[in-house]
Amino acid sequence: MKGPLTDFPVEKTKIPNVTKKFNLNDREDRKEYFEAKIGPEIAKLREYLKDNTFIAYFLAKKLAGKGTYTKLMAEIFGADKISHISVGDLVRTTYKDIEDPKKRQELVEYLEQHYRGYISIEDAIDALIGKNQKNLLPTEFILTLVKREIDKLDRKVIFLDGFPRDLDQIQYSLYFRDLVNYRLDPDIFVAISIPLSVIDERMRGRVTCPKCQTPRNLTTFPTKEAGYDEKTGKFFLKCDNPECNGARMVGKEGDDVGIESIRERLDLDEKLIKKVMSLHGIPKILLRNAVPVNSIKDGIVDDYEITPKYVFNHDEKTGKVTITEEPWIVKDDEGLDSYSLLAPPVVVGLIKQLVKALNL
Repeated sequence: MKGPLTDFPVEKTKIPNVTKKFNLNDREDRKEYFEAKIGPEIAKLREYLKDNTFIAYFLAKKLAGKGTYTKLMAEIFGADKISHISVGDLVRTTYKDIEDPKKRQELVEYLEQHYRGYISIEDAIDALIGKNQKNLLPTEFILTLVKREIDKLDRKVIFLDGFPRDLDQIQYSLYFRDLVNYRLDPDIFVAISIPLSVIDERMRGRVTCPKCQTPRNLTTFPTKEAGYDEKTGKFFLKCDNPECNGARMVGKEGDDVGIESIRERLDLDEKLIKKVMSLHGIPKILLRNAVPVNSIKDGIVDDYEITPKYVFNHDEKTGKVTITEEPWIVKDDEGLDSYSLLAPPVVVGLIKQLVKALNL
C-alpha cells in the first residue's frame, strides 16, 4: 500500500431499492438493515462458518471501534461463532490474576508447558507486574498468553486486537496461527482508517458510569438524560441503567487533552499499519471510518449511516437539559471535510470484503 491511510477505498453501502431509514441504535432495525444491505453475503459467510473458522488481525489506531465491530459480528452470526481477544485486556487481566495464589499457580503451570523464551517465567512475570524494570514483557510471553486464551475457546472465529503491537512483532503475526497451533485456518489482516479528529473527539467525550461501568460518549453516544453542572459550566450524562438511579457518568483522567497524550502511540500505529499492508501472501481488508461529505449526494452512503453530533442545551429557568442532533463534519487526515460512519456500515464493508477474501 502506498500513500496515506485515507487512500483506503470508500465502500458503497447505499442500495437504490432500499428506501427505509433504519434506526441503527435498535437491534431489530439493525437485523433488518444488515439483511437488506448484505443478505446474500451474510448467507454465504453463515454457511462457511458451519464447518470453518478464520483468524482476523485488527490493525487500527486507538478508539477505532474494533470491539464494537466484533460485537456486531457476533450479533449477526452468533456469539458461539465469533470471539474477540484484546491483547491489552488479556495482559491487564493476567496482571490481576497473578495477585490470586491459585490463579497464579494455574498460570505458571501452563507457562511451564507452553512458554519458550529468552528470559525465565519468573522474570517474565516480574516484567508483567513491573517488579523488574530491566526486562520488557517478551513477545514470546504474550504469544503464550494468547494461546492460553484460545485454548479456552470452542471452535470460533478469532478477531485479534492488539497484535502485532510493534514493528518487531510483524514477523510473528505472519506465522501466528502456526505458533498457537490454530489449525490451518485462513488468516486475514483487517486495517481500519480513522481520522485523528474523530479519535480526539471520542477521547474528549468518553465517559463511564462509576457503578455499572457502562461506557458512553458526550458527543457521539449520549444517554437519554443529561445534566448541567452550575459550578463548572459543563454538561454531564446520567446513566440509563435503572439500577444506577441516574448516576453521573465521569470521564477518564487525562482524556480532556485528547490525542496529545497518546500521539506517539498513534504515530506508531500508523507506521505499523502501512508496514503490514505492504506484505505479500496474506489477504487484506481495508475499512474506512470516515467518508467525504459528498458521499450522501453521490449515492455512496445513506444519511442515517452517518454519525451525528449531539448538542446540549440548558434552560436556565427550568434547569432542564435537552439533547439535539446535528450533522457532524470532521476533518480527515488530509484536511478534507468528512463524515464519520456509524459502526454498522463499517461492518457492512467488513463482511463484503471477508466474503471476497475467503473466496466464497
